[in-house]
Amino acid sequence: MRLIVKFEPENGILRISVNYNHIIQSFILNNIKEKLAEWVHDEGYQFGKRRFKLYTFSRLFGENRRYDPISKKLIFEGRVWFKISSVDIEILESFAATLVKEGVVRIGSAKCNLVSIEVERPFKLSGPMKIKAISPITVYRTLYTSDGQRKTYYFSPFEKEFEELIFDNLRRKAKAYFSKNDIPPIEGYIKPVKVKKHNEIITKFKGVIVKGWVGIYELSLPEPWFMLAYNAGLGAKNSQGFGMIEVVRNKD
Repeated sequence: MRLIVKFEPENGILRISVNYNHIIQSFILNNIKEKLAEWVHDEGYQFGKRRFKLYTFSRLFGENRRYDPISKKLIFEGRVWFKISSVDIEILESFAATLVKEGVVRIGSAKCNLVSIEVERPFKLSGPMKIKAISPITVYRTLYTSDGQRKTYYFSPFEKEFEELIFDNLRRKAKAYFSKNDIPPIEGYIKPVKVKKHNEIITKFKGVIVKGWVGIYELSLPEPWFMLAYNAGLGAKNSQGFGMIEVVRNKD
């Protein structure tokens, strides 16, 4: 399930850091019930030592967006919106209820008026689907240099490890969510369709550099796997605003 949240800055302009993912993450957690927020933040869905929040959110979209080189911030004029999805309907219901009750919300330091909350219309899965990454898909491995230094290597959609790591991550999410060890193997693929170098997004989350990719892909997965990826996100760091996808159209 997913929601589309629309709001307008009180003074008509929203100024926000280019690296705003942690601001939106805090906005979400601060607007759900306290005990639920604590559970999501501290526990989540567990499998072994892994913890998954199983929600994700998109980048910010706006009617008029520009970059201010002086303040080094993004400037949104007029209406702004983003999408949030989760396998856990309680998270979305709590988030929506709080926003409707408050009416006026804070995005970072900016006061904004809630315009609407829409439940996105479901779609029918039919074979391989064209998807668009509306927040960067990121997968990586931690490597070690010859002198023992840790180094994070982020894979691109043109490397075979990109698909391997996405599906490995999806298996772990399934084990955490369904609480099963005997998860069947994933039969499917993901391949870039319209992905260029400029689709690589390099950002920071609380000072840590994260690399990911937007663009259009073809994703083939059985229904339960596809819906898990659709609602919880593809790849890693989903609750930090990475890996949200939307359906463009089916293969035909």
